[in-house]
Amino acid sequence: MGFTVVQKILKGHLRTGSLEKGAPLLISVDQALTQDATGTAAYLQFEAMGLERIQLPLAVSYIDHNILQTSFMNADDHRFLQTAAAKYGAYFSSPGNGICHQVHLERFAAPGTVLLGSDSHTPTAGGMGALAIGVGGLDVATAMAGQGFDLAMPEVVLVRLTGKLNRPAVTAMDVILELLRRLSVKGGVGKIFEYGGGGVKTLSVTERATITNMGAELGATTSLFPSDENTRHFLSAQKREKDWARLEADPDAAYDSVIEIDLSGLVPLVALPHSPDNVKPVSAIAGEAIDQVCLGSCTNSSFQVLREVAGLLSKKTVHKNVSLTVSPGSKQAFEMISAEGLLGDIVAGGARILESACGPCIGMGQTPATGAKSVRTFNRNFHGRCGNPEAGVYLASHITATLAAVAGRIVDPLTAGLTIKAAKEPDQFLINDNLLIAPQADPASVTVQYGPNIKPIPVKEPLEETLELPVILKTGDNITTDDIMPAGSKVLPLRSNIPAISEYVFSGIDPQFVNRIKKAGRGVIIGGENYGQGSSREHAAIAPMFLGVKAVIAKSFARIHKKNLINFGILPLTFKNSGDYDLIEEGQTILLPDIKKTVREKSAVKAGIKEGAKEIGLVLDLSDKETAILLAGGLFNLIKKKSS
Repeated sequence: MGFTVVQKILKGHLRTGSLEKGAPLLISVDQALTQDATGTAAYLQFEAMGLERIQLPLAVSYIDHNILQTSFMNADDHRFLQTAAAKYGAYFSSPGNGICHQVHLERFAAPGTVLLGSDSHTPTAGGMGALAIGVGGLDVATAMAGQGFDLAMPEVVLVRLTGKLNRPAVTAMDVILELLRRLSVKGGVGKIFEYGGGGVKTLSVTERATITNMGAELGATTSLFPSDENTRHFLSAQKREKDWARLEADPDAAYDSVIEIDLSGLVPLVALPHSPDNVKPVSAIAGEAIDQVCLGSCTNSSFQVLREVAGLLSKKTVHKNVSLTVSPGSKQAFEMISAEGLLGDIVAGGARILESACGPCIGMGQTPATGAKSVRTFNRNFHGRCGNPEAGVYLASHITATLAAVAGRIVDPLTAGLTIKAAKEPDQFLINDNLLIAPQADPASVTVQYGPNIKPIPVKEPLEETLELPVILKTGDNITTDDIMPAGSKVLPLRSNIPAISEYVFSGIDPQFVNRIKKAGRGVIIGGENYGQGSSREHAAIAPMFLGVKAVIAKSFARIHKKNLINFGILPLTFKNSGDYDLIEEGQTILLPDIKKTVREKSAVKAGIKEGAKEIGLVLDLSDKETAILLAGGLFNLIKKKSS
């Protein structure tokens, strides 16, 4: 029996374990990336491990989230990250160079490599055949220390593509929206999506990257395409053909399941508020008035996308009731649309050009008006993520979004009489790496600089013998990391200061949460399905840990957040019987007797509800490594214990 692309990459990087579904694996890592919202914590954690140099072939520290520098805190973080990168052996991508995922795709990602990134959209690099996985910052730090990455072997799902897109009306964005429509935001948990079939060859690398990028919204471990002649063309155009290698599944490769998508049959789609899986055909809401359009993000801001946007805006004007912004995904794309005169068409059409950064996608600017409808080419439209919980965000392709900006209402691209041609990938990209700074050859000559807001990462004590925990908060399904630890211009600058940022935990859902847990000193959170979906921000685990959260009991967890909870010593427990969720209320007390022994022996977890003396069964699904982490009180404690 042959191998899938996923199996071929894992086989070449396997340190311990087997490729059987569910088996624990330890794999080697080739590349790591961080960004400034997560990177400061990751590099502080790496520093604390005492190594003089990063133990990977490549690491890149990107600045793309907190670049408004509204106070000294962001600037101090950037200075810390630049000096840390220089000293420890990472490239530094300066503010303005672009969004980490697009720049990494352009300048560093390579077929067959394993990439870890402290950002959930790291799978963007899967568009060229890399096994790229979003994780928490501590996992990146340990990988940079040469310790590899632990995971359970996921299911491998073949997404077989046939036909070809009806361009330019139907785009790669519609492919991933179709998957979200079918599977939901939790449909990819525990799975890797591998794309194959005859339709693959009709998609460029940047189109493939759009699809793998937003695969994060499925909850998937990652998504990837094979590396073929299209991949070779892209790398050649980036003057990196030496990084190319053919990587395709064997004809007799076996998959855990198969999903069929006929590209020819797809129509323009849109995700309605407030979830990426709330997907409808654009035709179903055609005519709805809109107030704002934001083009860009790591999902849809390549040179080809911007070229098509310019074509749609040429000799046209944005509707008088619409605010249109464009965020080029990278300096390369920005320079190229400028050099070709396309920037002039975009600006003349009434668009405002923002920096090549994450910007509105993470709530950094362009907050819509109260009650407004904003159409965005981004990957997430969670409630309040845009900065205003009273606004509605729609996710759509750049074609649908641009047509809406001009018309002032939703327009179905299939009936719009489009006159532009689909943009092809250029034979030569403009290469200017002047904002990519190589690490210092002499580390001893570099002094890492710290600002007053940069505080040490707190650590947790080892797991206690018995836990008696008040229920501080009970939540519903699909709680996001934005719900747990908000982003935005007010909170993001505090990422380097856990005591300060902890004041905002659950602030959008329950403003009294912090006061209650401070008063109790410790507690447990009760969650529904898919608890912790969304970004990889480990602050959604660190800050609750700092406040005294000892456990989270949920119906199910999102992959990255569960790993982050374990890494910081918080018990991620699930209900054996999901109906027991209804038995628990805020203010009650959960008893976990002999929990340390239970974790050590991996025996069944019996929890008591003190009020009424009820007993419920819980599940703690852990690998041997995760068991050791929880017993130690967190991954950092375990590392220090082993090194002492």
